[in-house]
Amino acid sequence: MFFVDTLEFEGLGNRSYLAGGSSAAVVIDPPRDIDQVIAAAARRGVRIAFVAETHVHNDYVTGGLELARITGADYLVPAGAHVSFARTPVADGDTVTVDEGLVLRALATPGHTPHHTSYALAECGRGVAAFTGGSLLIGTVGRPDLVEPRLTEQLARAQHASAHRLADELDDEVPVLPTHGFGSFCSSSQAEGDATTIGQERKTNDALTLDVDTFVAEMLAGLDDVPAYYAHMGPANAAGPAPVDLTPPRRADGEEIASLLAAGEWVVDLRSRMAFAEGHVAGSFNFEGQGKLATYLAWLIPWGKPVTLLAETPEQVAGAQRELARVGIDRPAAAATGDPTGWVRAGEQLASFPRARFADLAQVRERGEQVVVLDVRRDSERAGGFIDGSVHIPIHELHGRIGEVPDGTVWVHCAGGMRAAIAASLLDAAGRDVVAVDDGFEAATEAGLTLIRPDSTD
Repeated sequence: MFFVDTLEFEGLGNRSYLAGGSSAAVVIDPPRDIDQVIAAAARRGVRIAFVAETHVHNDYVTGGLELARITGADYLVPAGAHVSFARTPVADGDTVTVDEGLVLRALATPGHTPHHTSYALAECGRGVAAFTGGSLLIGTVGRPDLVEPRLTEQLARAQHASAHRLADELDDEVPVLPTHGFGSFCSSSQAEGDATTIGQERKTNDALTLDVDTFVAEMLAGLDDVPAYYAHMGPANAAGPAPVDLTPPRRADGEEIASLLAAGEWVVDLRSRMAFAEGHVAGSFNFEGQGKLATYLAWLIPWGKPVTLLAETPEQVAGAQRELARVGIDRPAAAATGDPTGWVRAGEQLASFPRARFADLAQVRERGEQVVVLDVRRDSERAGGFIDGSVHIPIHELHGRIGEVPDGTVWVHCAGGMRAAIAASLLDAAGRDVVAVDDGFEAATEAGLTLIRPDSTD
């Protein structure tokens, strides 16, 4: 009997897979921190015989090269991918025997990248799984605009053709097991659900229900912002990533933290936004360890800027360090844990700012108080409606555009509170008076705030 184990990485919205039989297995699109993949194989009692990449990834650093080196596995990489290391190139139709009766077949599925390759797993000739990477996702497909702007439409059309190829060659009951699509910005749109089959996708996926021209037009119109750190992921993966170092960073005290801030380095507080607002090191930034830490920190930070991590426990630092390593932020400069009063120099106080709801903002406006309302959602979100009179700077642009925020107390909001907390910490560090709106955006209407809906036909 075959098995497929899913390794889920919620922070980045991706999945990796370990699939095999009684003695050997293949790993599809492994993460940078390969220890958990090795542990999963050990639990199954199987040897990792193959490591397979569906494409050169744009949203995370792969652990494939190191995993193949450590295990002695064959490293399968699409033949069309331009890489600087030795690997086993795979072309359309190539097969490898993973275990007795278990065969993995490469299917050229260009679209997410020109060289993208999916892998169909068959047991005794019967299809049992399709590892579709950034091709056919759950209810959508991988975005086609991450390689080269001039190729975007061509790759969008290729995505449509690739989805149809998968649907034509695989039976309805075959599970579709993508790498992207669980919150990853590599997905052209975010889909609901976490499991699907070829048959389900045949009925519901736009790539399989719409004609190519309609599909391409709708997908290109819906593409969202691209995280800035993506520009660094492809080159790192093509060059061959270095092994990851997850040993604990050195400990920093209040004096050193102050020195790091004075030097312009980033000091990142991983605690909850509630705890941060109540008391934090002045000048530090709040990226919750339980949120999309890697995505937003890597998106906002000037690339290569040293990072020091602050958290309640060493385990929280270790978790953040692991997640950041997945996107190429390899070694924290230092870390501190425990009570935040120990993170400042003797005699210094922690900084703080208030949190509020949209109902509080409505009351402030009703009293006639003049405040700045800053919306840090993405353009696509704001297009669905925004608070009348609000200023708009997407969170990923705010660090470089704080000077554009009008004078006055800034009430900053997003769609749910996490990005508003990041923005509030950036503004607070810049010396602005700020209130973090920790509320769902739907509450703005309930509070009586006037919403402008640019897409409305009324």
